[in-house]
Amino acid sequence: MTTNSPREFVTLLGGPLDGQQLEVTGWSDAERGTGVAHLTDRGAYGPGGRAMYGPDPADPFPFSTDRWVWEGDCP
Repeated sequence: MTTNSPREFVTLLGGPLDGQQLEVTGWSDAERGTGVAHLTDRGAYGPGGRAMYGPDPADPFPFSTDRWVWEGDCP
């Protein structure tokens, strides 16, 4: 099945994944409001660690923003 829906991305700001893009095509508002803990070997916990990114708190719900800010690292 193919779709004509445009692909949607957020740009990650700050932290170990600064400047990278994450595809969020098809994510619900609730999923976009939660953010992501993205696996990376570049964070404070090395391989297997995660860098957490989420919507900028200054952006209004339903987070129509195209950027997410770094919230910290976790194991």
